[in-house]
Amino acid sequence: MKIPVTASLAVLMAASAPAERPGKSWELPSAKPAAVGMSGAKLARVDDKVRELIAAKRLAGASVMITRRGRLVYRKSFGFRDIEKKKPMEDDTIFRIFSMTKAITSAAALMLAEEGKLRIDDPISRHLPEYRQATVWKDGKAVAPDKPPTIRDLLCHTAGYSYGSTGIPELDKIHRAAGPLVETESLTNFVKRMAKVPMAFEPGRGWLYGISTDLLGAVVERASGIPLDQFFLERIFMPLGMHDTGFVIPEAKRNRMAVVYKSNRRGRLTRNEDNLFSYSATTKMHSGGGGLASTIRDYTRFLQMIANGGELNGKRFLKKESVAAMTRNHLEGPAMPISFPNNIRHGTGFGLGFCVKVAQTDWNKAGRLDEYGWGGMLSTHFWISPRDELVVVTMEQTLPYDFMLEDALKPLIYDAIE
Repeated sequence: MKIPVTASLAVLMAASAPAERPGKSWELPSAKPAAVGMSGAKLARVDDKVRELIAAKRLAGASVMITRRGRLVYRKSFGFRDIEKKKPMEDDTIFRIFSMTKAITSAAALMLAEEGKLRIDDPISRHLPEYRQATVWKDGKAVAPDKPPTIRDLLCHTAGYSYGSTGIPELDKIHRAAGPLVETESLTNFVKRMAKVPMAFEPGRGWLYGISTDLLGAVVERASGIPLDQFFLERIFMPLGMHDTGFVIPEAKRNRMAVVYKSNRRGRLTRNEDNLFSYSATTKMHSGGGGLASTIRDYTRFLQMIANGGELNGKRFLKKESVAAMTRNHLEGPAMPISFPNNIRHGTGFGLGFCVKVAQTDWNKAGRLDEYGWGGMLSTHFWISPRDELVVVTMEQTLPYDFMLEDALKPLIYDAIE
């Protein structure tokens, strides 16, 4: 039955979601490590390393989930989700996943592309008319680009849109003047404001992390004809059994949310209450770039669907060809490798929603070729190795963003493959 467009996410969840704790039919099949070619003894070193980092007060708590060949081989939680209240980190703890939202928004766009409701090489103005007069910053002024930014540029972060930190003072000033992301405003209003901000370079001629996936979320809304939260719920969350994922977390589940902690990276953790989103009824901005909260169980189900080539439990979400396009590098020339201020990720390109390891370098040294993944602002991480049929998700809630847990666990996990 079609759910009315006007229904809120909370009402939809209350009306259609299964019981609080999903039954076995909704869970990934599990296996002993040896049954899928892994060493249980070596995987136990993951326990030791996470506990070591918690004892050193480098993080409050963490959850780790690993699948191999589609079967769950490791699922453990450590430490606290709330130190002060002594609430333990648990398997159903809810995390602010921030930029791990991007992969879900990218998958939604590819679903619509398969249905013919958009094309990857469409100018974004075909779906967001606010961008008909898009400009690019050249020689100290905003001018018309040689070609318009496309949906592919949004997926690959080659559109030249940032979060307001391009390193070009005049351009960053324009971005700040357009205003920050505001939880209580609509995605439509956000698009109207951001359309005034020029691109930092001609589309496709560089790589820049920023609001591109938020704009892509707006494209999904316009192309599908329904709000982004409803599209996610109807087309992805409910069919995948992602019962605890959304832009809004119902009141009955909010006590399961992990607290955010700031780390000085020397053994001191400070509780952080100043968070961008409340995930409450006041949350009107459905940020396709970073607005979701989720559990490690839910997010792993989404990733397993991707790792399976677009299918889970007999239901197909994406064609294998679409997943292949998402998970291979599309960057070339000056767009390679992807980089952030003071952080050039050598040997790393980007697909239609994921970073992709294309060469063996000192960056992500423990990673495997063709490995793809991403992370979130609070140091959440995931990576998938198609060569090893391996999916790994690590969850914590630590500022500033840090690769510490991924870097610590990745060599241990790969070493456990026999």
